Order: sequence, then C-alpha cells, then structure tokens
Amino acid sequence: MNSEAATNGELSRPGLRGREAELERLRALVRSVRDGDGGAIALLLGEPGIGKTVLLEETVSLARAHGFVVSQGRAEELHELAPLASLASGLLHGDPPLLAAKDFAHLEGHHDQRIWLVERLAQLIEERSAGTPTLIAIDDVQWTDPLSRFALNVMPARLLTSPVLWLLAGRENPDLRGDGPRTTTVPLRPLSGEALAELAHDALGGDIPEKVTELLDGSGGNPFLAAELLTGIAASGVDGPEPPERLVLGVRGRLAALRPGTIDFLRIGSVLGRAFALADAAALCGRPASGLIGELEEAIAAGLLHDDGERLVFRHDLLRQAVYADLAPSARRALHREAASRLVAAGRTSVDAVPHLLKSAQPGDHEAVRLLGRAATDVRAVMPDLAADLAVRALQLVPPHDSTAFGVGEQAITALTRAGRYTQAREVGDALLARQPPLDVFARLQSVLGDTLWHLDDIHELTRRSTAALAVVTDPVISARLTARRALAQSRGRDLQEARGTGARALAEAKRAGDREARVVALWGLGEIALNAGECAAAVDHHTALSAFDAAFLPEEVVARVHLDDFDSARQLLRTAGDEPLRPAMLMWAQAGLNLGLGRLDDAEADLVTAERLEADIGVPGNLVNIRVHRGRLAVLRGDREAAEEHVDVVRAAVADRPNPGNHAAHQYAEAVLADADGDHTAAAERIRSAQRDNPFVRWRLLRTQFVEAVKIALRAGDRSLAEDLTAQAAAHASRNPSVPTARGIAAHTAALVNADHGLLARSVRILLTGPRPLHLAAASADLGRALLTTGDAAAIPALTRAYEAYTRAGAGFEADRVRADLDRAMARAGRRTAARPRPSEGWDALTASERKVARLIAAGHTNRSAAAALVVSPHTVNTHLASIFRKLSVNSRVHLTRLVLAEAEADGPSGAANTAPMDNS
Repeated sequence: MNSEAATNGELSRPGLRGREAELERLRALVRSVRDGDGGAIALLLGEPGIGKTVLLEETVSLARAHGFVVSQGRAEELHELAPLASLASGLLHGDPPLLAAKDFAHLEGHHDQRIWLVERLAQLIEERSAGTPTLIAIDDVQWTDPLSRFALNVMPARLLTSPVLWLLAGRENPDLRGDGPRTTTVPLRPLSGEALAELAHDALGGDIPEKVTELLDGSGGNPFLAAELLTGIAASGVDGPEPPERLVLGVRGRLAALRPGTIDFLRIGSVLGRAFALADAAALCGRPASGLIGELEEAIAAGLLHDDGERLVFRHDLLRQAVYADLAPSARRALHREAASRLVAAGRTSVDAVPHLLKSAQPGDHEAVRLLGRAATDVRAVMPDLAADLAVRALQLVPPHDSTAFGVGEQAITALTRAGRYTQAREVGDALLARQPPLDVFARLQSVLGDTLWHLDDIHELTRRSTAALAVVTDPVISARLTARRALAQSRGRDLQEARGTGARALAEAKRAGDREARVVALWGLGEIALNAGECAAAVDHHTALSAFDAAFLPEEVVARVHLDDFDSARQLLRTAGDEPLRPAMLMWAQAGLNLGLGRLDDAEADLVTAERLEADIGVPGNLVNIRVHRGRLAVLRGDREAAEEHVDVVRAAVADRPNPGNHAAHQYAEAVLADADGDHTAAAERIRSAQRDNPFVRWRLLRTQFVEAVKIALRAGDRSLAEDLTAQAAAHASRNPSVPTARGIAAHTAALVNADHGLLARSVRILLTGPRPLHLAAASADLGRALLTTGDAAAIPALTRAYEAYTRAGAGFEADRVRADLDRAMARAGRRTAARPRPSEGWDALTASERKVARLIAAGHTNRSAAAALVVSPHTVNTHLASIFRKLSVNSRVHLTRLVLAEAEADGPSGAANTAPMDNS
C-alpha cells in the first residue's frame, strides 16, 4: 500500500490500527516541509509500548516516499555518557547517510566547545539539506546523551530556515526551547475498543470471542501489551492459563518454554541494555561466544531478540524490562558491577563501564571511584553537568576518613564549577576543608575554590582565603596560582596599585614554576587591572600576551583594543577568529562592542541578541546585565521608550540575582538614562551618583564612553558639583590615554558643557574627527551646532548636518530627529519635514540594511555560513538576522523568503534584480 493512502481506516499495515488521526497529522507535516513551509518539529509522546516507534517508522517511510533525506537513530539507556551518540546513531547511518564519518571525525577534535561543535554540525546539516527536505528522527529521546540533548535544543532554531523536520519520540516531553520552528505535539493515547478488536482480528482472524475482548480490556489500550497478549492466546488458546500481569502474560509464557541456559543468557543481556554485543554477553557469562550460539538462536526464534548485523537487540524495551525485572535486586547489582569490570578488562572506555557502576558501586569501591573520575574528566568539556554528577558520585564512594577524598573532592569542585553549580562547589570544598587537611592540601583546595568564588562574585572571601593559603603553602605551583587569583580579586578592589604589584609577582612566580594555569590567570588579572585603571595601552599589552598564550582569551584582546580605539586591529582579530572554537558568546560580545563604536547599531543589536542567546544556551548569563544596558541605550537612541523599559526590567532582575558592584553601576546608569528620558532629571542625577557608590564613574569600563551623557544629566538636574566631578574624571582618563582620540574628545566635550565653552566644543569635534567613533563625533557636532545656532553663526549648518547624517546612518532615529529640527531652523526652511519617516515594524521596509543584505544573499542560494563569509560576520549573527527577517516578513522558509526578495527586486527594477542573482556553484 503506498504512503499516500487515504486515512479513512486505510493504513499502510495492521500495526497502525487506531492511529489514523495521528498519522494524518504527521503526513501533513511531511508535506508542509516538502512544500517549502520551513522547518518543523514533531513530538511523539506516550508510555512504553503505546506505538511511538511504529508511527516513527511509518513517518520515515512517508518522508522517503516524498524525497526526503532521512536520518534515523535511537537513544539508548546505557549510552547516556557517549557524547553525541544519540544524534550520531542516525546521522551516520542513513541511506544515504546525512553526514559522513569524516565529518564527525573533524568535530571530535573540538568536543571542548559545545556551541562551536553544534554550530558546525548545524552548518553541515544545512549544506546537506540545501534544496532537499530532510528528516531527522530519534526514538527514545528520553535517553539522549546530554550533548545530543543540548544540540536538539539549539539546532532546530539554528536550522529554522532550512527544510528540516525533526521527529522525536519519547516517553515525556523533551521540553525544547520555544524559539525554534513550529512544534507539533502528537500525544499517543490508549487505543479504543474498536481498534483493539481490529488488532485481535489481525492476529486471530474470524470472529473474536467475548473472553478475548475481556482480556484485551486488561491491556489498558496499550498496543504492544495487547499484541503480546494476543501472541500468548494464539500460542496457547483462549482457555489457556491467565497469568496475573499483563506483560508477563506475553513474556513469561515465552520464557517458560526456553532452556535454562537461554533464560540466563537473556537475563545477562538485559543487564547490558536493550542492544548488546554477543562478545560482552559471553564475557559476562564466562563462556566463549561460540558456546552461546544455541541460546542465541532459541532467543531469536522465540521473538525476544533480533540481530541487526552488529548487535543483538531486544525486540522491545518492555521485553528487556520484563526479563530484567525477574532478576533479584542483589543479582542485578552484582551483574552490573561485573559487567563494568569485564568491559574495562576488555579495553572498553570508562564511558562504557560507568553506567553499570552507577547502578552497582558501593562505598569503598576504589576502582569505581577511579573510573567515575576518569569518565568525569572525559566528558567534562562537552557535558559539564554530567561530569559534575559523576565527580560528586565518585566522592560519595570514598570512605569519610580516606585520604584520597581530597584529590577526588578537588576534581568534584572543578567539575561543579565548570558546570556553573558554584554554590554546590563551594559546599563540597568547605566540607573537605572542615576535615582539617594537611596544610599543602588546604592550600590546594583553596586554590581550586578560587575559581568558584570568582564566579560567585565573592571577592572579599576570595581575597581572604587566598591570603590565608599563601601563608602556609610550600608548593611553588600552588603559590603562583594563589597569588594570581589574589591579583584577579584585587582587580575588583579600590587599590589598583597594590593589585598591579600582586599581578607582577604572580606572573614572575608562574614563569619560575612553569605553570600554565598560574600564568594565564596572572596575565588575565594584569589585563583586568589595567582596563579597570583606564590604562588602555597596558591592557592591550597584557591581553595580547594572554591571547597569544591562550587563544580562548582573544575576545578579551578585542575588547581591550576597542578601548584603545584600535578598531582596525580589533576587526582583524575578529576575522582571524573565523571558525575557531573560541568562546562564541564572548566573541559576539566583543564584536558588539566594535559595532557599537563604529555606529553600526543594527549590527550591534544583532550581536548583542546573539551573545545573550549563546549565553542562555550554556546556562551561564555572565554578561546579561551589560548586554541589556547596551540594548536599552540603543532603544533610547531610536526613541523606543517601551523597549528601553523592557531591557531595564531584565537588568533589574539580573542585578537582584548577581548584585556585584559592576552590575550595580551599570544598572544605575541604565535607570538614569530612562529617568532622564522621562524628564525626571533629579532622579536621573541621583542614579548617576549611585553608580559611583563603590568606585568612580571612570572605573566602570562600560560607562567610560558615556561621560558626556552623564554630565548632561547632572547639568539638567542642576547638580554642578556632580558634573564637575565627572568632567575631572574624564580629563584624568584622557591624560592616561593621550593616544586615544575618543578619551581626549570626550574630555574636551565634557569640559565644554560644564564651562559653556564653544571653543572647547570645536576642539572636541576636531579630535573626534581623527577617531573611529561616529556617534561621539555626532554628539559633539550636534552640541557645537546648537551652540553656534544660538549666536546666529552660519557654521552651525555644517556641524548639524554632520551630526544628522551620522545619526541617520547609524539608525539612531530619535537623535537624528532632534538634530533635524535644529538643522531646519538653522537653514530657515519653514515647512520642511522635521523628522525622518519612522521605520515600520513589518514588511520589507522594516528590515535594517544588514538584514536586507542577508535576505538577498540567502535568496541567491547562500547558506548561513557562506553568507557570513560574504559579510565578514559570524554565522551566529546571520542566524540572528534571519530570525528577525522571518518575523518581520512573516515567512517560514527560505523558499518564501526568496519569493519575497525576488518580488522586491522586480519592483526595484534591473539594479534590484542584479543583487539577487543566483549564487554560482560551479
């Protein structure tokens, strides 16, 4: 029967009785993706045996019939520790496979970067699915390994515009993120009495006796249980014995007829998992594989196992569970422990052995502790939460007074910190310290806890503990690490001169000890100290040395160079980062800072949105406050008061969660800008004062380029002392950075405002003309133009024109409108439109210049990756732009987008059509 069979009771095979409605929903989804309506997710949810696998298989057949490339895999309960195992099981074994083994071999070298790995995987799938609809199906999704689960949360949104249908079957909702493609949930409920009767007719033929109907009622509408029951009836007759349990009716009946050796073989197989190797079962049985051929053949003949060519597989997991349940708990535990030992002895990895250890290890099992620790190390980079769980479990297996607890505990602290479980890491560390370890162990534990306390923003405790540990440490490596941590902590304090000295000592100690970790932290601390002190050139020196030593810190070098106004070098660094598996969220933050400086507000907004999303992906929102403060400022520049308020609301919640001094200062500045925009200048000035609660305004690098706005707020509030204080700070910052035009221009601008000095305003403009920041130049030009306008000086016109054009190019509509009104007055053009036409929120005209470029490239056949290369941006940025484009144009797929772009090109004439010429793939 073909896959387009009607659904009025006509099904492709009897196993689908009672699933007509569900199958039709899935068939419609397949057609929709095939016809170019964009990607989609289908969730098949229900209890074991309810028919999820049968429906998944049928949907796979439908998709193949519609020309889909199909990837079909299955997650397995005992393979939860193997990174990407669940996804790879399908991606590598299609006909043809969606990805080649060489693709995964390339990815394996970068398991230490989850976001990068998933991005590359998405790029490969996007390239393979270009022009061809793709189905990615995973059964038993409740058992996916953490990295596959992470990918399933991220990739559907990343492949939103590609014709990819994700079909996930599981016992419970996988709780995917809400920003992916449309999701269709297909809950599988118990079969109706009519459907059960049809199943009985398929199995037994003829009229169905009333007693069979009564027995089927006991299946609870579960098709697998019903089928097993019918198998038992077919074998023994309707008047045969009636076992008390529904599943056992079908399973124990089969087991009872088997030889004892076959039953033992099946029980051992059930311990190894639903799918297992004959060699592993033989090892656990203590017999050669050749000695189990008879038992294997009997198990297959009984319909309990089948051979997929590589492994033996229980025909259904409920069958395995039924066999497994017949084992006494103590027998299960012993078999799992023996399985772990035999797998290790056979040369298998700790990842293979650990699932058995988790079900069997008891306190004092040192081999289990060692294997759990090794597995935690193996998976820490890609599955940090799982690594933390394994490390904590290893610690729990160490007897309380065993001296090895400190080393095992150190690994647990590190793993918990990597997973972002900082409070738990601190609790583990403090519990170990309460055992009063030897002094060198005490110092080592405090060194490891230093990273934990840094992430907890407990700078006081970090300083106190590192100082105490330094008083007793004898190991030069640990001493160097502690000194470096102390320098990093002092970078947040008031005495930066002392911090600088500590950092220099830490670096010298690290070099003598030859310790990489200490050297990295020392350079990082020195760079932070220099940036916080406003010593931009020194910060660049330290961060350049740091990124040369550890490329993961390249984003910090970009940030430092942006502070130095060295935009060309910053841009080149971002280009060289390319596809390297660096910290993508931090890289996007650095790129956002560069685009903000360049006045590319739309690109900066996309970068900030992407950075926030990437941080959310890994559950570590370290820059959330700064991101939202910038986005709020952008909203104010555009005149979007409602959006600005929304961003500040997020800042308020984030600061309540992480109330450190830097977050407090950034939050207060955001509140000041909002209050000033509402006309409450006094409240705004108080917020600026509050931003200086812990340190001067200039100390906060996020605010360092906002001196002009802060001074204006103070003057509007009549708070001259605050304005003069801020101006003095700006002048001091400029004197420390004579080679930075922005610092010098801001200093002249603030002094001009406080002193009402037109000459200083002109000087500010001249300085900023030599720098790279158009919005700072626009602000100074606008103030100069307004000052000249009040005196009737014709030079007001070019100054205001420069400001207007800069604000307009940047997309700062609100500021552009304000300057336009002054410019119209200066030019005395009465009746001329005084404001630019606001950008609509929907349709082609709602797209930013960058979004239009992306839309045209995608319409021309580019993938996200090739479009990113053409625009010299990150694929993450292209993906963010595409999500915005789809929302504004109300489209669901690249096909629909291409149609709209071509229609727009035709409306624009030949020049527009030329911009959407198909990509040359020759």
